[in-house]
Amino acid sequence: MRPLRFALAQGVLLNDALAALRAIDLDVSRVDGGRQLVVRSGDVEYLLARPSDTATYVERGAADLGIVGKDVLMESGARLLELVDLRFGACRFVVAAPKDALERSLDEYRHLGSLEVATKYPRVAEEHFRRRGIAVEIVKVAGSAEVAPQVGLADWIVDLVATGATLAANGLAVVEEIAGSTARLVVNPSAYHLRRQEIAPLVERLAKWAECR
Repeated sequence: MRPLRFALAQGVLLNDALAALRAIDLDVSRVDGGRQLVVRSGDVEYLLARPSDTATYVERGAADLGIVGKDVLMESGARLLELVDLRFGACRFVVAAPKDALERSLDEYRHLGSLEVATKYPRVAEEHFRRRGIAVEIVKVAGSAEVAPQVGLADWIVDLVATGATLAANGLAVVEEIAGSTARLVVNPSAYHLRRQEIAPLVERLAKWAECR
């Protein structure tokens, strides 16, 4: 049987994820976020992946468990066991609009036909506006959505923000919050069943660590 494999999202969550694993006495000394993407350390193997791919690796069984943002889970719809809110990497999904358009509420758009919304998160955006009963046309972008209202690509945007400073710098303001997001410990359901003796103690220790934050 291969070592227990832990998928870690590269980028802003990685340092905090490594700190959490060190706190529960896992050796992550060889994980440096560099070119080596699969790192063996004792009985654990670490897989480094793009945040948007981390949930996929765990869902498909290429990794047994992982640390990934709730935002990724919401957008991917991955079928995983979400076991611990690790309480770091806090950010939020928001609907944002040009500041001079804020006097028009979302409810008014129910009567105005389709609203064009630019976003990197079409699943989250579509579900949100469907719940609100507002017809929207989703304009998927891969880069910064903040520019879309400035150049006429879309009326509003749905984006993930931490402080909101980038929105403000581009003349946008939050209309409403969709959901908050923090890092989560996720586990492949089959792996949890088959390797519960190995995984359960890690889950328990990470849960206790998160409670103390």
